[in-house]
Amino acid sequence: MDQIITLTSPTSPAAEAYRALCVNLEFAAVDRTLRTLLVTSPSPRENKSLALANLAVALADGERSVIAVDTDLRRPHLHTIFGLSNERGLTDLFRGAISASDLPLQPIPNTTLRVLTSGPLPSIPSQLLATRRMEEIIALLREQADMVLFDAPPLIVVTDASLLASKVDGVLLVVEAGSTRRDHVRAAKDRLDKVNAWLVGSVLLNAPFDRSFGGYYPNYR
Repeated sequence: MDQIITLTSPTSPAAEAYRALCVNLEFAAVDRTLRTLLVTSPSPRENKSLALANLAVALADGERSVIAVDTDLRRPHLHTIFGLSNERGLTDLFRGAISASDLPLQPIPNTTLRVLTSGPLPSIPSQLLATRRMEEIIALLREQADMVLFDAPPLIVVTDASLLASKVDGVLLVVEAGSTRRDHVRAAKDRLDKVNAWLVGSVLLNAPFDRSFGGYYPNYR
């Protein structure tokens, strides 16, 4: 979990930026419901899984209950980032009846965050994600937490994220300074528009730090 700056260096500017993102999400949801949030990116260039992990920890810093779900059933990363077992996970919930007691949620120490890893990978992920069962799983997870974050594959590479975007309250798009192409961002937004998804906003990773604020962050690295 060394990459999760909100855990390892909670007083850093980066961790503070994620807490600011939490506040912005709260304000974005003043007039709308935002209990289920899909986190994705335009292309594989962006580290959207790590962004989700840091956001999840920041959201879970308090009394708020948070669940992070790995719905990237092609290249799952949350179990690696958090150092968790992936023997059981989301894909196990597609077999038979499910209840809250069946959810293989793994708690993250010293937080109110629980993680649902991907589980064994299916041959055709989009077929699972498009089913009514996926909607039932989302509804069940929503009952178990104040906020549920879903890590999805890149939008313009496969259809998975578009399928999920139509089933959740909102979408957060992760882009990376100096890496993400503008045409990829436009293509990603077009795909979200086609499924009538609510694009809550975007997160810019690796933005240059204004060192004029360095005196306020003595531990800046």
